[in-house]
Amino acid sequence: MKMIHLREVIFPVNQQGRGFPYDLPIMQDCSKIQFANPVTFFVGENGSGKSTILEAIALSYNAVTIGSSEVYGDKTLGHLRAFANDLSLVWTQKNRKGFFLRAEDFFGYINRLHLQRQDMKADLQRIEKEYKGRSTFAKMQAQTPALSGLSDIEHRYGERGLDGYSHGESFLTLFQNRFVPGGLYLLDEPEVPLSPLRQLSLIAMLKSMVDQESQFIICTHSPILMAFPDAKIYCFDDGKITEPSYDELEHVNLTRDFLNNPKAFLRHL
Repeated sequence: MKMIHLREVIFPVNQQGRGFPYDLPIMQDCSKIQFANPVTFFVGENGSGKSTILEAIALSYNAVTIGSSEVYGDKTLGHLRAFANDLSLVWTQKNRKGFFLRAEDFFGYINRLHLQRQDMKADLQRIEKEYKGRSTFAKMQAQTPALSGLSDIEHRYGERGLDGYSHGESFLTLFQNRFVPGGLYLLDEPEVPLSPLRQLSLIAMLKSMVDQESQFIICTHSPILMAFPDAKIYCFDDGKITEPSYDELEHVNLTRDFLNNPKAFLRHL
């Protein structure tokens, strides 16, 4: 069954002069973005505003974040907080399932997990010493939070943890263990560490989760991901938000032309 959790994002109007991101050209051209498909892609050149809008959506409803910190405490998003508060989000069904992920901050998340595991193990060692000679029950009560936290991390990612995999493998492992039915997922360039074959694996995961009432909004440069069947594509180039077909996308045509004749491109470099 297909499900659209977030139906629409409405931008603030008549806000010129307030600086970035209010002064982005797309803000003058478009008043809202509608989501009628379970998978929506934001595409366009760097600096076009696609990641900015995705980040603002995540801030607006305080999305669970896969990163070095939760979205409400992320200092790199401080410049977007006023704008995010000015967005209007229209929901069919709002819930806390799903997450927001920026590929550039994934190592921050791995480090965050690593530090959490270290802290929990240190707590267990401290309790072992402090509770020496006391009852087993008292010691177990004191250890329960740390043991539960370690168990949860190992249940999700195995004893190796995400830092025990290659970059691409850790991405897929995260998705395999954190995608749940009925979630809203905001992904910024998830293809970055993935080989073409692994990108196809991600498409298979997306399809499976869409069939289980999940919704995805994805910023990407990948023509492979953009080919997801029946996905909605919004292009942010040239200061406008347009709705091209897959075959009209510059990313797709440039990649296709290059692969058909790479020498024609490389001899001009």
